[in-house]
Amino acid sequence: MPLYESVLIARNDISQQQVDAILDGIAAQIEADGGAVRKREYWGLRSLAYRIKKNRKGHYALLGLEVRSELLKEIERQLSLNEDVLRLLTLRVDEIDEAPSPVLSRKGEDRGERGSFRGGAKPAGGRFESGRGGRRGGDDRIADQPENAAE
Repeated sequence: MPLYESVLIARNDISQQQVDAILDGIAAQIEADGGAVRKREYWGLRSLAYRIKKNRKGHYALLGLEVRSELLKEIERQLSLNEDVLRLLTLRVDEIDEAPSPVLSRKGEDRGERGSFRGGAKPAGGRFESGRGGRRGGDDRIADQPENAAE
């Protein structure tokens, strides 16, 4: 059977359990037909690049499928009719990578980088430091004025 990877985006106002129910329904249809879901990842609630049907965020999920193309077309048709699914993209692949996707592996790295300055020393320079000579003290202002200005 051919292999496919499918990413779907669900509305942000439904719960993760409802997204899991959609994915369970897909898996049940595929397994009843003799196919298999080889990979299933929930990427979480993420911001969209642009609004889709007035939504700014969406629940992302990735599925690695081994399914007949006829059944896949029917599943895509049913998902396009489902109001909770905003977008669906399915690609045929040569093999399904069993390792976690780059989205999941990057998610853990982001949290570590973001929290690195909370408890420890802050980076040199201020938050708004431009790097163009630093902050000026009061003595610098006096030195910039001409000597004859007081006369």
